[in-house]
Order: sequence, then C-alpha cells, then structure tokens
Amino acid sequence: MAQYNLDRFSVLVVEDNLFIRSLIANSLKTLGVGRLFTCEDGSEAINFLKLVKENPMKAGTMAIDIIISDWQMSPVDGMMLLRWVRRHKDSTDRFIPFIMITAFSESERVAEARELGVTEFLSKPFSIEAVWKKLLSVIDRPRQFVHTSTYFGPDRRRQQVPYKGPDRRVLTDKSPEVEIING
Repeated sequence: MAQYNLDRFSVLVVEDNLFIRSLIANSLKTLGVGRLFTCEDGSEAINFLKLVKENPMKAGTMAIDIIISDWQMSPVDGMMLLRWVRRHKDSTDRFIPFIMITAFSESERVAEARELGVTEFLSKPFSIEAVWKKLLSVIDRPRQFVHTSTYFGPDRRRQQVPYKGPDRRVLTDKSPEVEIING
C-alpha cells in the first residue's frame, strides 16, 4: 500500500476517544508516518501547535505536516480548532492540511466543514485504506488556497472543468493584494 516514505512526516491526531485515537495512530504508524503527536481535544492541540512554533525542541518537532481531528470533542471541538487554524491571528500555519473525522457525515456537516476550510473529510467508521487515500489526496493533489472576504482555505473545486470566458482569478499588477518589488 505504501508508495511513499512517510518517515519524516509529522501528524497531529486530535481525538477525545482513547480507542479511536490509538486506532488512528496505529494506522498511521502502519502506513509509515514517522512522527505522531496526539491530543485529547482542540484546546490541547492549539497549545501544542503554539509550543511547536515557540519551542520546537520542547515540542519534539519543527513542524506539523498534517492535522487529523475529530469533529465532536469537548471543550474545544474540531470545528473550533479548524477555525483557529485557518482564521486566528495566532495560528501557526494557516495552510496546514486538515483532515476532519466524524461519524456525522450528513451533507450539511460536510458543507459546514468545507466552508471553514477543511482539506479532507473522513467518515467513521473508517478503514486504514480510507486513511491512506486521504493522506495521498493531501500529498498528491494539494490545492491552492483561496482568500476572500468570507472564506480562507483550500480551493473547493476538485474537478478541472473547462471554463469558457476570462479567468478572473489571474493576478495582475492591478490586483489589490499584489505588491510588485523592483530589483
């Protein structure tokens, strides 16, 4: 199954249920992920991410490459963690791939997570193959990030559909967020 050497990958697993947390961690170890860090809820994860930024030696890693988080936890759930990662001024890496795991996979919930900038969505129960496919998706098909007044996160369009008309997403020297520096 493993086509990549994931030995140098650092993954943060955020899950309040000890059994599911160990299941995810063991699955990732089986897939070859080198460094795993676990937290019981979003608050602990936020503190850990801050520690990684402030004192990587104490945290045990220079960076986290992927976050895999459960949705429903207390006191800080996965959606609050995702919101902090994508939008908070103290976020350590707004571009980090974020895989949300939940047993509640209704289309409204998927849409809500997507609106907050989730990278991938994994439904419980899951298999090791499903975890592998989500990792591959994050690695093989990274999506550019979009920043608008109402959204920050990976481009939600996954299909390459031909568009007839001018591409309004092309940055020019007149684009509002482009700064051209000469020489």
